[in-house]
Formats: sequence, C-alpha cells, structure tokens
Amino acid sequence: MKKPERTRRVVARALATAAAVATLAVALPAHEQANPLPPDQAFRFTARLIDARTVEARFTIADGYYLYRDRIHFAVEPVAAGLSVPSLPKGKVKEDQFFGRVETYRGGVAVNLSLRDPKPGQSIVIAAESQGCADIGLCYPPTTQRVTLSASDRTAVPEPAEGAKKVWFN
Repeated sequence: MKKPERTRRVVARALATAAAVATLAVALPAHEQANPLPPDQAFRFTARLIDARTVEARFTIADGYYLYRDRIHFAVEPVAAGLSVPSLPKGKVKEDQFFGRVETYRGGVAVNLSLRDPKPGQSIVIAAESQGCADIGLCYPPTTQRVTLSASDRTAVPEPAEGAKKVWFN
C-alpha cells in the first residue's frame, strides 16, 4: 500500500471516530431515555459458504438503526485465501449531519464475496468492519466483527467479543 493512501485511510478513520465520539456526547440525553443495542446486536453480522469460492456476508440491521454503505469493508484471514469484494448494493441516500450526503442501509444487506485461492479444509475468518447509527442520534465508532468458516460449514455466526460471556443456547 502506498504511503499517501495509507495516510488518507488513517485520517479518514480518525475523523470518523471523532465524529462518532462527538455524536455520542451529544446523544447522552437520548441514551438516558432509551437503551441502545450494542453494535453487534444492532448490526448482526453473519456469513455462510455458498460454495468453495463464494461467501455470502450479511448484516441484519435492527429496527431504528442504519449502516453507512461506504463504511463497510471486508477482509479475509489468512490473507493468502484472497478476497474479492464486488460493489455493494445501492443504499438509501441520507443527508447526514456529520458525513453529508451518504448512502445507508436499513433492515439488512447481503453481498457475495469471492475467495481467490481457498485451500480445501482450511478454516478462514471473514472480518467485516462497519459503522452505523441509531435513529435516536447515537452513532457508533467503527466496529469489526469476525466469523470463522470451514469447508464443512454452510452457516457461521460471529465469534464472541473478547471478554463476552459464552451463550450456549440462543
């Protein structure tokens, strides 16, 4: 990655995080009136293998929440498996107080990701970084959720966040 591009990405993430923190500070009175969901529940990420080279990545977005289209990014581990991400579907245009004119998703969004060189039987991790907000005026900082898939999996659920209690029955 070229240095100017990396610097641009770092600055963009820092600005997005600052905007999210500012929004959180402004939204504290609304937070006291409502109990916002944690980001992994507001924007539930799942993934499943469609075939040996195709992964369906899906966000299920809770009512009263939305994701920013241009704040969704995917990665794969190991990197050697390679990942090709097609264009995301069009979102609904919104005039945002922090980011200006943006496209957002409500309800859910799914995209098929292509693996370039998966190894048979190898587990892979799909990482999805996203950022979204609640209609009550609360915006979340960028969040990364991971799902582990293996060749025998057809559906997988997110790995629990560090420090989270394990839930055996949902």
